[in-house]
Amino acid sequence: MGRTVWLQDRRMQKFRDVLSRWNGGDLSMMEAGELLGMSERQFRRYRDRYEEAGEDGLRDRRLGKLSTRRVPAEAIEEMLELYRNRYVGWNVKHFHEHLIRDHDFSWGYTFIKTQLHAAGLVERAKRRGAHRRKRERKPCEGMMLHQDGSRHAWLAGQPMLDLIVTMDDATSTLYSAFLVAEEGTASSFQGLMETFAAKGLPSSLYTDRGSHYFVTLRAGEAVDKSRLTQVGRALRQLGIEHIPAYSPEARGRSERMFSTLQDRLPKELALAGIADIEAANRFIAQTYLPAHNARFAKPAAVQDSAFVAADPAVLAEILCLQEERVVARDNTVAFARLRLQLPQSPIRHHFVKATVKIRQYPDGTLAIFHGPRRIATYSSGGDPILEGCSIGRAA
Repeated sequence: MGRTVWLQDRRMQKFRDVLSRWNGGDLSMMEAGELLGMSERQFRRYRDRYEEAGEDGLRDRRLGKLSTRRVPAEAIEEMLELYRNRYVGWNVKHFHEHLIRDHDFSWGYTFIKTQLHAAGLVERAKRRGAHRRKRERKPCEGMMLHQDGSRHAWLAGQPMLDLIVTMDDATSTLYSAFLVAEEGTASSFQGLMETFAAKGLPSSLYTDRGSHYFVTLRAGEAVDKSRLTQVGRALRQLGIEHIPAYSPEARGRSERMFSTLQDRLPKELALAGIADIEAANRFIAQTYLPAHNARFAKPAAVQDSAFVAADPAVLAEILCLQEERVVARDNTVAFARLRLQLPQSPIRHHFVKATVKIRQYPDGTLAIFHGPRRIATYSSGGDPILEGCSIGRAA
């Protein structure tokens, strides 16, 4: 017996019971209507229909008829075939968004989920774990940024890659995201440069305790804030507080964001037919990030911004690897298995035994500074690309 028929029989049984009590004088017509959840006038109509035609006069005439709003069976099968052949493995919300956007389907999310469950194409969600209290978001954008990397099979048929993401705590807006072979200092600088040049300087940056972010003398102990990594040095120069996270739970907002990205981004890249890093990074910047932020970013509690404008030229001289070297007797400097030959300079006869600073920029190019003066620039392979000297920006 179907649920609808069973409910109809229950209502019929209750009506007969109330009608019997009204016939016996135990209930007034108003009281009988109240017990049945109807007006006195409607109870009178039901009584008359029952006396004329019995139970058949009270049955719902819609029973056994197909609803005019019923989704056609062939349309349901078309939707299921789309999932099997093109969107297999996608979560229901992601699939539902594409049905509406790309395939002109207008059915609700719950209906789609029910059909996928019934067809055995999607597993039902497991019970959630113990309740944890989330840390409150910062009230306005720019007060705290998160930067983190996630190693995953982002491109089908390709080795595992790291996705480097810089995100705002207040809004969950992704300001920068790109794929690299391996996370490190250069990728951190690249993400920070993209974000700071576009938005400005934030108040703080929240990261894990990776060796390119912090120095930790002993595993499990607090970071040593007196010994700065290259990223730590750059943040201190820019006046940005660097906050370490001491557990995965503390990075819950980043972890949830990466869970969403791992579920959606590989499917979007595969759907677009992208299989190499350069094309993937263009797609992420130009197509995926705007759509992701429109879907998942939230408005800040306070509309004011904590970002402070910064000169991109100054940022480029700070957000880079910086190391000191002493010039050898043949006016060369050793760096990263390269021997960099200094050109002749009008400011002094030679730089033998002088202390110089080498800057390696995120694109791999190198520059040597003596005090505030840039005295040489090189390609990533150590070939000179700029002769003579010039005044560099203080940084």
